[in-house]
Amino acid sequence: MTTDLISVLLVDDHAVVREGYRRLLELNSDVEVCGEAADAALAYQRFCALRPDVVVMDVSLPGASGIEAMRRMLAREPDARVLIFSVHEDSIFVRRALDAGALGYVTKASAPDVLVEAVRSVARRAGYLSPDISQALAMRNAFNEGPPGRQLSAREFEVLRLLVQGYTLPSIAEKLGLSQKTVANHQSVIRQKFGADNGVQLAQMASRLGLQFTGSASPA
Repeated sequence: MTTDLISVLLVDDHAVVREGYRRLLELNSDVEVCGEAADAALAYQRFCALRPDVVVMDVSLPGASGIEAMRRMLAREPDARVLIFSVHEDSIFVRRALDAGALGYVTKASAPDVLVEAVRSVARRAGYLSPDISQALAMRNAFNEGPPGRQLSAREFEVLRLLVQGYTLPSIAEKLGLSQKTVANHQSVIRQKFGADNGVQLAQMASRLGLQFTGSASPA
């Protein structure tokens, strides 16, 4: 990273949203948006090609999530600096992101200057949470309430997210680079952990995590 300019890769599936954030960030003389991506696969390609100082990543992307894209980036470059920028405010998403290696988490409801401050902080390898997220985590800890689904592994959570989006087991296997048998095993373990006997019950449990079903039928 240069001392004067922070290069940023913007990852969001909405072009209008990316344009707005690009303009916001580039109002600051020390920040430059070096590239954009609309999905996890392109984000990884741009990351490898551009080597940005900071990746500003949405969680909800078509296919593989931003968290999965971040894992791939960190597997290639352990020092990658990723800031999650998402509409999701539930602590389960924050925990998943931080556990997977994100250096910061900012909600899209935050004031514009919060994003800029977060980018600068993550560029220095310092952690950053937007005020609303910090408050939510503090309240969760104060009441000692474990969020539903925390018992899922990171991979199981990703499989569940794709299941409730209506993806089939073969499609999930392809997106995550796993065998269909492995994905089926993950699905079985998820059901056991949730005590879900069928797809409807699984979708109901997923809804408690903020994962809304978007497919044409309940998860198998």
